[in-house]
Amino acid sequence: MEKAYKYRIYPTYEQEMLMRKTFGCVRYVYNYYLDKRRIVYKETGTAYVYKQCSADLTRLKREYPWLREPDSIALQASLEHLQTAYDNFFKALERGDRNWGFPVFKSKRNRHQSYTTKNVNGNIQLLDKHIRLPKLGLVSCRVSKRIEGRILNVTVSQTPSGKYYVSVCCTDVTMPQHIKTGKAVGIDLGLSAIAITSDGDDKPNHKYLSKASKKLALQQRRLSRKTIGGSNYEKQRIKVAKVHEQIAAKRSDSIHKMTTELVRKNDIIVMEDLAVLTC
Repeated sequence: MEKAYKYRIYPTYEQEMLMRKTFGCVRYVYNYYLDKRRIVYKETGTAYVYKQCSADLTRLKREYPWLREPDSIALQASLEHLQTAYDNFFKALERGDRNWGFPVFKSKRNRHQSYTTKNVNGNIQLLDKHIRLPKLGLVSCRVSKRIEGRILNVTVSQTPSGKYYVSVCCTDVTMPQHIKTGKAVGIDLGLSAIAITSDGDDKPNHKYLSKASKKLALQQRRLSRKTIGGSNYEKQRIKVAKVHEQIAAKRSDSIHKMTTELVRKNDIIVMEDLAVLTC
């Protein structure tokens, strides 16, 4: 099976600048070929597929030399992501699902930035306190858990608060075998209790957002008084982002603990299938 490991990384100033350039180049390549595919289809009625985009990328690099600075595999991966977006859109149309929209352009104002690169000839390695990445070299990393299997690719990402993470996708990972308990449980989702099991165990809803509402409102009021684009605005924006990250981290930790407990105690888990009609 495949498994992903996520670690926080601490790049140097030079590495951080190169990562930001890679974010921008990957976004540019994605938007450029999305626009080109739209134009070609509008003018000729034929699709401009991934192979044609990949072949044209060499010409684009010659035209814009700054595209040669970041990792070339990351640029190719952005074309694969664009093709995946098209495939998902057309599959949704076949299913009759109109909630899946047409691929859209990526914005540089999006605070979540990332790029994906692949492991080629061992150019990605996880060490004790560092991870080796293409073009970046050794990057300081908080290795909380050793990886298993073979590395396929990594995704480098930046959060709105400015923290950097790397997600390592591995394959050939041995699936853990849990002890069979012979038990089955049904789960009913709720509001006051986030989940109610058939054996009478209520999983409490901790309401992390409500508990942090005063702190969040205070930081947001301070942000509203800052001049957009100024240094003080950016400092306060990071404080607001950190509050949101704390809430999300608490939710994720609570849900992971609850689901892990349910999986280890039960062999069969049954949940209701809600089909809510919207007017």
